[in-house]
Amino acid sequence: MLKGYGVVYFGNDWYAENRTSSHHVAERLAHAAPLLYVDSPGLRAPQASGRDLRRALRKLRAALRAPVPVRPNLWHCTVPQLPFRRVPGVEWLNKAFGRWAVRRGMRVLQGAKPISWFAVPHPGFLAQQLGERLCVYYCIDDYAAHPGVDTELIASRDLELTRRADLVFVAPPALLAAKQAIHPGAKFSPHGVDVALFGQAHDPATPVPAAAQNLPHPVVGYFGSIHEWIDLELIEWLARERPQWTFLLVGHAAVDVSRLRALDNVRLVGAQPYVDLPGWAKAFDVAIIPYRHNRQVENANPLKLREYLATGKPVVSVSQPEINKFSRWITIAENREAFLLGLEHALNSDSAAAASERMATVADQTWDNRVDEVLREVSSALERQQA
Repeated sequence: MLKGYGVVYFGNDWYAENRTSSHHVAERLAHAAPLLYVDSPGLRAPQASGRDLRRALRKLRAALRAPVPVRPNLWHCTVPQLPFRRVPGVEWLNKAFGRWAVRRGMRVLQGAKPISWFAVPHPGFLAQQLGERLCVYYCIDDYAAHPGVDTELIASRDLELTRRADLVFVAPPALLAAKQAIHPGAKFSPHGVDVALFGQAHDPATPVPAAAQNLPHPVVGYFGSIHEWIDLELIEWLARERPQWTFLLVGHAAVDVSRLRALDNVRLVGAQPYVDLPGWAKAFDVAIIPYRHNRQVENANPLKLREYLATGKPVVSVSQPEINKFSRWITIAENREAFLLGLEHALNSDSAAAASERMATVADQTWDNRVDEVLREVSSALERQQA
């Protein structure tokens, strides 16, 4: 669909433990066109000037390296931003350096007609600045609501990028109306799921990792990053209420989890390779989504839910607008007592037929299908330009 074109893709940290829709979309776009994946540090507001300066300098050194090939048709580079934007001259330096570094990296596209593609908003000042034939904003999250980010900067860049982009796609349903008010042509494009990968959790041949093989059952499981938006108090309460159950948490802990670690029936195994998650999920008797209720969560379209459903495991979750749409196949809990009752019901009533139904619910929601839908819109826009 993109013959003769190349994609300059601005996304999350390529090497992050947690794979997001930013990564899934980029990997599939690289099958359609050569793609330069640009890591774009700079979401977080500076906290400690000395530490942030040292970190920024490390990123700057990385940015001076040429793009690195990571797989056929896909290259990776880093274009950081100095965090001290209120210091006179820093904003100008960030924009000038960013434009120079990206244009330099674009040489790997070997003269292909460029398309800029933004999965994060903060490098949006580069939109329509790279000689691109088309600019795409694929909005996957309410980044201005993330904890610790430079909220004012991210919100303004998001607004600017929504106005500048030729095409806008929105994954979280809660953000669609606001985006359409700014860009009337904005289209809903929900997250997909790697059905084949997570379906391995239902395959008898899939091995369970050694650290999960001899855990006392039932096992209540979670995989994903453990950040500020995870309700640790809820997990602790559940673990104390059911000391005979095992609570298996798979993912990088970016917050203090010492209270959970102190409990004998909680296992925190840290970040694990994405491709190994089905093996960990195979050890689950039930999967949980223990989010806090905040703006970030309310505006999210949780990728984790589709991944859980693709494993076939029963799911108990807090209430959230997008999650509630799947209430036919999962249990929604309005408070901690209901969450505990939901876990007990899931453990006592699950069946092979229910597991198959859960897997069937997301069977057609693959990333391949999602990206194909978006590419049809992109191809149509390019054809209109040439008409």
